[in-house]
Amino acid sequence: MRQASRITAYDGVRSRTVRLTVPLSAEDCCVQSMPDASPAKWHLGHTTWFFETFVLERMEPSFTPFDPAFRTLFNSYYNAVGDRHPRPGRGLLTRPSLDEIAAYRADVDGRMGRLLPQVEGEFADLVTLGLHHEQQHQELLLTDIKHLFSCNPVFPAYRPPKTFSGAGPAPALVWMPCDGGLTAIGHSGDSFHFDNEGPRHTVWLEPFALASRLVTNREYAEFIASGGYTEPRLWLAEGWDWVATWGRTAPLYWHASDDGWREFTLAGLLPLQPDRPAVHLSYYEADAYARWAGARLPTEAEWEKVAAGSSPSGHFAEEEHFHPLPAPTDGMTQLFGDAWEWTSSSYAAYPGFRPACGAVGEYNGKFMVNQYVLRGGSCLTPGGHMRPTYRNFFPAKAAWQMSGIRLALDR
Repeated sequence: MRQASRITAYDGVRSRTVRLTVPLSAEDCCVQSMPDASPAKWHLGHTTWFFETFVLERMEPSFTPFDPAFRTLFNSYYNAVGDRHPRPGRGLLTRPSLDEIAAYRADVDGRMGRLLPQVEGEFADLVTLGLHHEQQHQELLLTDIKHLFSCNPVFPAYRPPKTFSGAGPAPALVWMPCDGGLTAIGHSGDSFHFDNEGPRHTVWLEPFALASRLVTNREYAEFIASGGYTEPRLWLAEGWDWVATWGRTAPLYWHASDDGWREFTLAGLLPLQPDRPAVHLSYYEADAYARWAGARLPTEAEWEKVAAGSSPSGHFAEEEHFHPLPAPTDGMTQLFGDAWEWTSSSYAAYPGFRPACGAVGEYNGKFMVNQYVLRGGSCLTPGGHMRPTYRNFFPAKAAWQMSGIRLALDR
């Protein structure tokens, strides 16, 4: 990335994070609704901490931290950096105030602005990593606020719903065949990618077919109506335990009413739109639905083989719908944007993977256990952040992310 474009990218990403908090009150920004989520205020601080810790501390002459306590308060999981405030307790951090964190961001941005014209080599790569890291937190900020607002009995809206054209019945689901065979997956070339996207390597795929679009709310409602949440034979044992423990009878943000299902969205509690993709589903739910439908979830290699020939275009966060839209056309669609797509692939290292040296080596590699890979991005993902090789990952129980289902079949 050239120097001028790096400065533009830095300013654009950093200002967008702040814009996402404009609809929020100071109280909204402080609360943590569950241990897996973080307060908006913490996201603002942590993304700033990244640049202060990994760039300024190593490059700035006579470096002085904005506040030494922030090194611990806003450290997420980097053990090599030092102590961390416990993740479940982030909502207890009423201090520093939101204004102090705004001052922290302004201070670090000013110092980065003076430094960016000199950045090159390893440090330029760290700046690029920091920007993609912040884009990840932009999405997390929205999903965390959505979960927080869903806990409020008045179901507040983050922003009013945005109208869109082309609303209509979803196209019929069509099985798109793929021949399989030896297939190369993983990132290649010099463009930015996270370390877990490589090395590029060859896998063998049996012939398969991939569904042309995501599973819709209407289709998932049929699964519920048929007794899907009461039939243990559809569920993995751990998934059935999860259903029983939490009393789950529907997706996370669905609410039954006399008028039918309603769905909590970032625009508030709205009537369920049957042709939009079903989202906020755990891996357990995705796998049970696939079994009920006589299909399965794709592997990440199958998904990437199909998606590799497509540009990463779709309903991304820049459109500001902040909720998936119906499939627009017939044919293979919705591969990117709308919803993260669960795969049946456990999150593990590719052959030859080696984490980076130093603290940034903790970014991805140490989480390669007890999680599943999701592909494609969502309507909350910044579009420029997405690639066909991008590997997101969450534990099987996670449902607060914008996760949906694309089915696969053996041929």
